[in-house]
Amino acid sequence: MIQRQAWMVITILLVWTALYLVALRSARGQTALLPDEHAIHAGDSTVTNGSVNQKRDPLSFERAGATDGNEKVIVIGFVGGFVKVDDVNHPEGRFAALLRERYGVTAEVFGNHDRHKALREVLLLLDINRDGALSRGEKEQARIIIYGHSWGASETVTLARELGRRGIPVLLTIQVDSIAKPSQIDFTIPANVANAINYYQSGGLLHGRSEISAEDPARTNIIGNYRLTYKDHPINCKGYPWYSRFFTKSHIEIESDPRVWEQAASLIGSELSGTRFAAHTSSVVKASLSQ
Repeated sequence: MIQRQAWMVITILLVWTALYLVALRSARGQTALLPDEHAIHAGDSTVTNGSVNQKRDPLSFERAGATDGNEKVIVIGFVGGFVKVDDVNHPEGRFAALLRERYGVTAEVFGNHDRHKALREVLLLLDINRDGALSRGEKEQARIIIYGHSWGASETVTLARELGRRGIPVLLTIQVDSIAKPSQIDFTIPANVANAINYYQSGGLLHGRSEISAEDPARTNIIGNYRLTYKDHPINCKGYPWYSRFFTKSHIEIESDPRVWEQAASLIGSELSGTRFAAHTSSVVKASLSQ
């Protein structure tokens, strides 16, 4: 009896150790479901042998050609958990490289614990005359897009809010399976953000924020909250640690889902071309994700 109890204790300790490692790698945690009609299944897209068809690599777009003025567009990305910004297994860095190549924008990726560093970089880029202070005109000319996964998605909203306190507008925020960091609010989008979109999944131990809303609906357009599912059609997450693939599989599947990054690139392209986001109705975005 004592031996059996000892083995139970050892098993529990092993499980909690594995969970702790997951938290260190991709720490997050939270909730709620939209109605099933909002769910978008991985099986709706091109899937081969249980993984995404490599022809749909989200980071292999052909160069569209930089548009005049796009070099003034600032795109900031945040990785989740304790992921290093140069970790090639995570798509955030490759997505920034894609945007630089495709549109000629200024795009950089930061760790979610480096928000203040990202803020300093943005302020420096906006300070065109290099006088150390942002004029009203420099603020009004700001064209900023922010994206992130997990804790990085939480930092996306927090950075946007800090820019808002300084009177700086944000064109678009993109949250991918957002997990609120301690003391942060990732579900209310500040009024200085023009457009926001939220992708999430509801499976496994870690699942993202299911709904975001605007602090001021008259100033912020919530493009939508989109749930993706991977139960029957998993995404290839080769290269991630075994404990992430075992304990938080859906959380990293949505990060690795080509449709998410394809849709993000499409939304950014629409903004840069001057297309109104109002054209991206719920049905249009859902159809795009389901292709």
